[in-house]
Order: sequence, then C-alpha cells, then structure tokens
Amino acid sequence: MEVERVQAIAILSKFMDTIPAEFIRSETEQPAITTVRGKVLEVPVIDLLRDEEEVVAAVAAAGAEWGLFQVVNHGIPEEVIGNLQRVGKEFFELPQEEKEVYAKPKEGKSMEGYGTKLQKEVEGKKGWVDHLFHKVWPPSAINYQFWPKNPPSYREANEAYTEKLRAVADKLFKWLSLGLGLDGHEVKAAVGGDDLEYMMKINYYPPCPRPDLALGVVAHTDMSTLTLLVPNEVPGLQVFKDDRWYDVKYIPNALIVHIGDQIEILSNGKYKAVLHRSTVSKDTTRMSWPVFLEPPPEHELGPIPKLIGDKNPPKYKTKKYKDYVYRKLNKLPQ
Repeated sequence: MEVERVQAIAILSKFMDTIPAEFIRSETEQPAITTVRGKVLEVPVIDLLRDEEEVVAAVAAAGAEWGLFQVVNHGIPEEVIGNLQRVGKEFFELPQEEKEVYAKPKEGKSMEGYGTKLQKEVEGKKGWVDHLFHKVWPPSAINYQFWPKNPPSYREANEAYTEKLRAVADKLFKWLSLGLGLDGHEVKAAVGGDDLEYMMKINYYPPCPRPDLALGVVAHTDMSTLTLLVPNEVPGLQVFKDDRWYDVKYIPNALIVHIGDQIEILSNGKYKAVLHRSTVSKDTTRMSWPVFLEPPPEHELGPIPKLIGDKNPPKYKTKKYKDYVYRKLNKLPQ
C-alpha cells in the first residue's frame, strides 16, 4: 500500500502515548492549548416547524452572525439518517484491501474516492482522518465506481438520504434568499440552479492517543455554497468565534448547516462562511457525513447584482467555481 491510511496508523499507535510527528500540530493549533475549556458553544438551533417568517429571520441572523446553525424538525426521518450512518460505518470497517478498491485515482483531479490527504498543508502536516468522497446528485454527475458495493445497502441508503436532503436544501436556499431581500428563487439560481452538485463526504476519525496534539481536519471555511452535515454522537466540531475556538454542542438528529465561501461571496459578505475545524477522541471513533452543495465547475459566481451599488460596492471578484477551487486548494490569493 503506497499511501498510509490514518486508520492503520491509529491501530499501530493504540498502545503508545505518541503519534507520528507529521500529525502533531503547532502550538497555535493544538486543541489542548487553543480550545476554550468548560464552555460548549450553543450555536443557533432553528426549528423548521416554526412560522416561515420566523424561520427566515432566524436563518438570516445565524448566517450573518455565525455562518453556522443547526436545524431540527427538518423532515429527514431518524431511520434514514441511521441507515446512512450504518452503511458508512460498515464501509470503514471493511478489510483495508476492500476499501482500497475505491481509492482516488492517482492521476486526475477528481476529489472522488477513498483517501487520506486532501489539500496542501503547511510544513507537510496531516489531519487524523480518512475519508470517502462521491457525488450523490444530480444523476448525470454520479460516478458509481466510487460508491461501495459493500455493504449491499450502501446505494439505497445514500439515495434515500439524498432525496430527503435535497428538499431541506431547497428550503434553505429560499430562506437565505428572502433574508437578503431577494425573491425566493434567486440564491439557488445564482449558485447553479438544478445543476448544483451534491458531494457526499464521509469523515472517519479513528481513536487518537494524543487528541491534545492532533486535529482531524484543520481550520478552514468550506469552498462550496452550503454544507449540510450529520455527525455521529462523538463531539468534535469546533467553531472560531470572537477569536477563540469553542466546542459545538451536539444535538441528536439535528442537521448542521455551514455557510460556505460561495454564499458569502454572492451575498457580498452579508452571510459569513464559518471558520471551523474538527478534533479527535482518545477512545472512540468520530464520524461525520457532510454533503457539500457545489456549483458546476464552469459556473461563474460573484456578488448578486441586485445587492451591490454605490453604497455597497462588490467585495469579491466574479470567477468560475473551478478557478476558485484551484486557487483555494493551492493556497493562492483569490
């Protein structure tokens, strides 16, 4: 195996009090030093069964102040979420050689597939996580070679979840649009409309002997439009608020919504992309299932024209989504 998976390193590290040097973060990043202790951040929780006007106001306020909120009564049955989580967990528990069948192609720029490294990191550092990426919508964008055949119900569970998730996403785009004083359809149209691509990612964070020194995923904002995420019950999401890192309170069966870079751009900065990271646990495996709502690669995004004028000039350049992604992954200025 050419690439060493974190899952394999975790097994070897289990009986030690050390981790390989490339996983030890600098002191400015180490969770033990940089996390506010004894306080769990209670980010906005929005009940989607409330009156729509109240939901619009709550979504707009959370998007502007936090860039992150949790939604409950979202209409995705517990059973559907449970099945998604079960098949993802079963995939990562397969023998290593079975998982490697789905490894990302060595050549090519596809994000899809099973892998470990994601973006360039300073000083060659690594996150304590393995992952699986594959598109789940629209049908024309799906490449089933990256969908595990085992467990056998993997495809069915992902399709059932995606169908329910799309309905939630459409409502969120509508509410974000209304929150900007636009017509309900305008934000979704600005990010690609029905050509919007849904990219599923499963994050697998195995137990880590030194969770005080390592991070699962480093501090970042998501480059897509929205991220809709369900975690397992092991806490690990942290948000940067008021110049400090805080743990986010876990709420069973809530959907966590992240505002991504493209929503910040098209809102001309009214909505903020949330800076977040993930920590790891000493004794238990953490997993999460984010779905990134990505514009088509050739789609151009910039501030929505109706939102800019003499008093509110554009704060961001308009560019194709693929160019934005390339620059972000390679740490080039936008």
